[in-house]
Amino acid sequence: MHVGVRVPEVTFKTRVRDESIGGDNPYRWQDMTSDDYFKGKRVVLFSLPGAFTPTCSTYQLPGFEKNADAFRKLGIDEIYCMSVNDSFVMNKWAQGQNLENVKVIPDGSGEFTRRVGMLVDKANLGFGPRSWRYAAVIDDGVIEAWFEEPGRCDNHPEDPYGESSPETVLEYLKSKAA
Repeated sequence: MHVGVRVPEVTFKTRVRDESIGGDNPYRWQDMTSDDYFKGKRVVLFSLPGAFTPTCSTYQLPGFEKNADAFRKLGIDEIYCMSVNDSFVMNKWAQGQNLENVKVIPDGSGEFTRRVGMLVDKANLGFGPRSWRYAAVIDDGVIEAWFEEPGRCDNHPEDPYGESSPETVLEYLKSKAA
C-alpha cells in the first residue's frame, strides 16, 4: 500500500457479546465494514502473522497496548490489531492478552490483507495464507504512513520485526507533532 491510498472496502465477520442471548456463549455475528473501523477517525492499524504466536504475543501487541495513552496524546483515536484469523481466535487471544485499549479485527478470509498487498504464504510453518507484518497510520480511511517489515515474500524463513513496532510508529507520530 502507498501513502495517500484509501483502504479497501471489506466486510469483516465478527462475533460480539450480546447478553440478551443468554447461556454459556452469549455472542452473535456482526458484520463490520472498513468504514466502521476507519471512517472519521485517525487510527493505528498493525497486522501480524497470527494470534498466539511468540513475537505477536510477547512484543508487538503488548507494546501497542501499554503505549495506548502515548498514542492518544499524539492524536490517535483507536488502535487496531488485525490478523488472518477468524473472530473466535481473535476474541480468545484478546481475552488472553487482557486487552483494554487495542481492538482486534478478524480478517478470517484474508480479503483486506490480500487487497492491501500483504497476504503471503506461510505454508513452511503450517499456517497457510497469512499477513506479512506491517503497521499503518490511517486518517479517515486514507493511509497516512506505512511501516512494513523488510523481505516480504512467501515462506520467509524468519519473522522480521522492528519496522512495525509500536516504538517506530510512536517516533513517526512524535515527529509529525513536532
